[in-house]
Amino acid sequence: MVMQALLPDEYKVNLEVFEGPLDLLLYLIRKDELDIYDIPIDRITEQYTEYLNVMKMLDLNMAGEFIVMAATLALIKSRMLLPVEDQGDDSDSEEEGKDPRWDLVKQLLAYKKFKDAADNLLQMELKQQNVFGSAGGVLVSEEDLKEEKTLGEVCLFDLIDAFNDVLSRTTIPPIGEIEPIRWTVPDKIDLILKLVHTDKKVAFSTLFNSSSPRGEIIVTFLALLELLRLRQITAVQDASFTEIVVTPLTDISDSTNLPPPVIGGSDHVEQF
Repeated sequence: MVMQALLPDEYKVNLEVFEGPLDLLLYLIRKDELDIYDIPIDRITEQYTEYLNVMKMLDLNMAGEFIVMAATLALIKSRMLLPVEDQGDDSDSEEEGKDPRWDLVKQLLAYKKFKDAADNLLQMELKQQNVFGSAGGVLVSEEDLKEEKTLGEVCLFDLIDAFNDVLSRTTIPPIGEIEPIRWTVPDKIDLILKLVHTDKKVAFSTLFNSSSPRGEIIVTFLALLELLRLRQITAVQDASFTEIVVTPLTDISDSTNLPPPVIGGSDHVEQF
């Protein structure tokens, strides 16, 4: 089944809001517990390409850096196949015998250091906000703080992993002429909002029905991404690579107060 992308540019999710190519590489390294100094380039390139294919299937607006990184990985992979004496670009003694992966490793290490520092600053800010209320004197119990420390917001690639898992359990209908079924992203946004504001905590997997058509599952996922971008909901895990839980971030009694979605629209339709 092939998805026909009918999303105008202004209705697509902008991936820059979420993560970049270095985030994806670090995610893959962390997920498989790889040594960042000895990256298995064949394996990483294959996994990276798989994620890009999912993003293309979802018709996400990918930053050009994702494509550049894919080309960089392919170049490194090809250089790894060459004899050591042929891997350098010139006769510079410093380049001779240099591991083709080293420039990428240095880039990842520098980015990881920057990202860890930013995360630490954010955690300090959140901790201060949790301990002191707006008046500066309302304390939160230690039990509440301990509970919050066990939760961490998921990244885009956690969501894509979970989405792929749901999609793999769906049944692909036999080849033949099928009457188009239509779903709108705004409708799915409304359904997700009602669900999370009613139940407060919703497991990611329960947002999807494995018996639903693949088209409906894809549109539901796009609606989820849009709500995350709009900061109407948050998605957390109590440990890495465990079940994702979706919770509301705002108390919305009137959906008319929502900002207009970037994806979808009253006339937006996905056809499969």
